[in-house]
Amino acid sequence: MKPKNPSRFLFVLGGARSGKSAWAQCEARKRGGRAVLFIATALPHDKEMKRRIARHRRDRAAFGWATWEAVEGSLAEGLSAVWKSSYRLILLDCATLWISRLLCEAGGSRTEKEIETRIEIETKAFLRAWKQTMADLIIVSNEVGMGLVPERPLGRLFRDIQGRFNQRLAAEADEVVLLVAGLPLWLKRHRKESS
Repeated sequence: MKPKNPSRFLFVLGGARSGKSAWAQCEARKRGGRAVLFIATALPHDKEMKRRIARHRRDRAAFGWATWEAVEGSLAEGLSAVWKSSYRLILLDCATLWISRLLCEAGGSRTEKEIETRIEIETKAFLRAWKQTMADLIIVSNEVGMGLVPERPLGRLFRDIQGRFNQRLAAEADEVVLLVAGLPLWLKRHRKESS
């Protein structure tokens, strides 16, 4: 049996305003204290989003965490560049905005398979970079498949890609929790065994 990687991966899912980000931040404080690297993925496209980002920055300031605003480039390469050994935990919030950025960067010139392959490559590279840090990881993502069917093809493509992405991360994670109305529902709590 191979030795176990001491790092743990917690995957936090939930719908809009389910409480997933606040819950993940509380969990990060418990597990990592002040030694947390927060990876923010929101892009300031408009005034409303700029206000949201500013509010999130203010909310996080009290935690004393380092923040990396990963709004361009590869998450894996960026993590390697900003990583410090003093961090005990990485909190990425949120994967949905990261996937949305990758989808928009791909534009309309690529097929669904090509876009999904790029996202798969980026995800695997990020997880490899994380494993090199030996820190714990929390990733927050939206559960987008429980609402209305999007009206436009791009919305449906995003929903499908995000759903499959969530499935892959849930399979990789040691723990998975779904937030509903601010309450955590544990979907997976056991540690994966290495063979």
